[in-house]
Amino acid sequence: MKKRLFFGMLFLLLFLDCFSQEVTRPIISDPTERLYRRLLIQHSKVVAFIENTLLENDLPQWLSNLALIESHFDKEAISPAGAAGIWQFTQEHAQNYGLSSSDRFDVYKSTVVAIRSLKNLYEKYGNWITVIAAYNCGEGCVDRAMKKSNSHQYADFVAFLPQETLNHVNKFIEACRIAGDFENTQNQELFYNSLQVQHQKVVDKQEAMFATTEITSSFNLKILSKELGVSLAEVLQWNPLLEKEMVATGVGKLRLPTDKMPDFLLLRNTILNKSLFE
Repeated sequence: MKKRLFFGMLFLLLFLDCFSQEVTRPIISDPTERLYRRLLIQHSKVVAFIENTLLENDLPQWLSNLALIESHFDKEAISPAGAAGIWQFTQEHAQNYGLSSSDRFDVYKSTVVAIRSLKNLYEKYGNWITVIAAYNCGEGCVDRAMKKSNSHQYADFVAFLPQETLNHVNKFIEACRIAGDFENTQNQELFYNSLQVQHQKVVDKQEAMFATTEITSSFNLKILSKELGVSLAEVLQWNPLLEKEMVATGVGKLRLPTDKMPDFLLLRNTILNKSLFE
């Protein structure tokens, strides 16, 4: 009897341990997430070098994820537009910082220049999300968006940025989540303060663009809407077929206004955990 009781308790403890791991483990919902995880492991030495160099220059180490989404840490990468190296510098940008065309393929030299470039952008904008946007579309593009919106807040001028840049910013935030950078509370606060979306609205809601991401049926839309500060009716209006998709296949495409998508990516694991315990 005692023996059966012992094994019964052991089984229960193992079950609870497995369940807790399932709840806290990030959900791998698409091939891109699996790819990013593999690349972070495959290029761990490069990641460590970039992170250490960033920290030595008083910059957040999660900026290394910019190289992840730009080039997949491939130092030989060349884009159709001619941007090259792990940081994807154009020849013009490289020349502005005294970097030769061939040195764009040098991990050390290009990283030093990337840090100078990121520092300059931050000194100008004072906001990391805006820096990531400017890194993609250029300072001129961001400046024009700010002028059109008459605001320096990302949530205000986001409607005037190219869709490619919006995707780039969301991809960066998603990469940070996958890399585990949001597990640090300080990083969460720094990111959330940079986004500055919690009290901001897009200039014209009727013209607000949307972004999509894949979620599983484990997400409770009522909790999701509450965490994002919108009504369930709004979420269903933006996603009329989402519930049917998740019932049929277990996954679905969540469609949100571009100013709400960064919030969701930051709160994704929190929303999922609350959904599982609802």
